[in-house]
Amino acid sequence: MAWIITKYAITALLVVLISEVVKRSDKLGALIAALPMVTVLAMIWLYLEGQPAEKISNHAWYTFWYVLPTLPMFLVFSILLSRLGFWGALAASAIIAVVCFSVLALVVKRFGIILL
Repeated sequence: MAWIITKYAITALLVVLISEVVKRSDKLGALIAALPMVTVLAMIWLYLEGQPAEKISNHAWYTFWYVLPTLPMFLVFSILLSRLGFWGALAASAIIAVVCFSVLALVVKRFGIILL
């Protein structure tokens, strides 16, 4: 139980750190948020918990492919925020992410890539 609480605490600390840094510097906060720290932490947790190398490797592989369709979401959000407000921009960017994931699924199916 102590281990799971430690994992929660460290992961939450990371999110809080990013939100506090953003208050002081947009660019630095975005840089920290863009770093794959949560993925690296997840891989560390998997390693420390004795998961096989193949499981950790698969996690990194799938994370790469699942990050790609989320990238346009951030551009759409930043463009639409002033026009639609926070919730409207968030909804529109979420829809864009779903569309991009759908395109990824079609590409994966078309070329027989095993991602999903």
